[in-house]
Amino acid sequence: MPLPTTMRYVNAREPGPPDVLSLAEGPLPATREREVLISVSYAGVNRPDCLQRAGAYPPPTDASPVIGLEVAGTIVACGSGVTEWNVGDQVCALTPGGGYAEYCATPADFCLPIPEPLNLLEAASLPENYFTVWNNVFDRGHLAPGETALFHGGSSGIGLTAIQLGKRFGATVITTVGSADKADYCLKIGADHAINYREQDFVAEVARITGKRGVDLILDMVGGDYIVRNLKSLAIDGRLVFIGFLGGGRAEIDWRPLMVRRLTVTGSTLRASPDARKAEIARSLRERVWPLFAQRELKPVIHRVFPLAEAAAAHALMESSQHIGKIMLAINP
Repeated sequence: MPLPTTMRYVNAREPGPPDVLSLAEGPLPATREREVLISVSYAGVNRPDCLQRAGAYPPPTDASPVIGLEVAGTIVACGSGVTEWNVGDQVCALTPGGGYAEYCATPADFCLPIPEPLNLLEAASLPENYFTVWNNVFDRGHLAPGETALFHGGSSGIGLTAIQLGKRFGATVITTVGSADKADYCLKIGADHAINYREQDFVAEVARITGKRGVDLILDMVGGDYIVRNLKSLAIDGRLVFIGFLGGGRAEIDWRPLMVRRLTVTGSTLRASPDARKAEIARSLRERVWPLFAQRELKPVIHRVFPLAEAAAAHALMESSQHIGKIMLAINP
C-alpha cells in the first residue's frame, strides 16, 4: 500500500506548560541510510518529553523536533543498508525524537522485536526505560549479584524497571517512593525494602537496613539535596549514578569521603549517547533481557493510555507524579 503524504503529530507551539501541546499535520519524516520508518501504534511518555516541551531539553540538531523517545508499531519502509528488518515487521524502538506521531523514523539498530508474550502497547513502554536502566545500572554502575542497590523514584517507569532487573540479576533492592500505595506496589513487584521519603529519612533507613554498611549502587534522578545524602548512603567502593536532576544540579559537597571510601560518581543521558553505544545496548537487551519476558520474569507496568490528541493531559499526569508505571499514547492501535 502506498504511504500517505501527511501525518498527524503532536506539536508544541512554544516552550511552556502541557497546554502548549496540540495536534498538527505535516509531512512524513524522511528515511535516511540505516533507518526504518515505523507506522506507530503506541508511544511512551517520559520525563525528558516534559522537559523538551518546557524548553529545557532541546533535541539534537539532526533529530526530529517532534517529542517522543520510544514507540512500537510496524515497519513500513527501510532505508538503504537495512538488512535485518523488513517491511511488515513489528518492532519496538528507541527513537532520537518524533515518537508522538503517526509515523516515526529511527535507526534500524535501535529497534527490537516485540518480546513474547507482550502486545504492541506493552512493548512500546519498554525502550526508554530498559535502555536507560541497563546502561546506567549494569554497564556504568556495574551492579553485581549479591550487592545492594538503592533506586530512587521506585514507582516511575525507570524505578519499576530498575527494581525488576536488579532483583532478576541477583541484587538486594531498596527504593524510595512518595506514598504508602506506591511503597506497597514496589514491594509487590520485587523490591526488598521501600522507603516513604515523605515520612522517613532515606539516609537513616539505608543505614538501618544495611547495618550501617551502606549500598553498593544508587540510581538517582533527583539531585539537589539528595546529592550529599546519596554520598552518605554509599558503602565503600560504592557507585552513584545520575540520570537526571529534577531537584536541581547544585550542591555543596565535601569530597574527601570520596577518596577515603573509594566512591565513584558517574551518569549519562541516553539521548546524547553515540548511536553505536545505543546499538550496543539494544544488542545486550535482546540477548540478556528480552527472553525474560517470555519466562514471565519481567512485566511492563502501564498506568494509563491517552489518545494522541490528549498528549497535554498525559504530560499533566506525568508532572503530577500521581502515576505508578508508564503513561502511554495510543496513535494507531
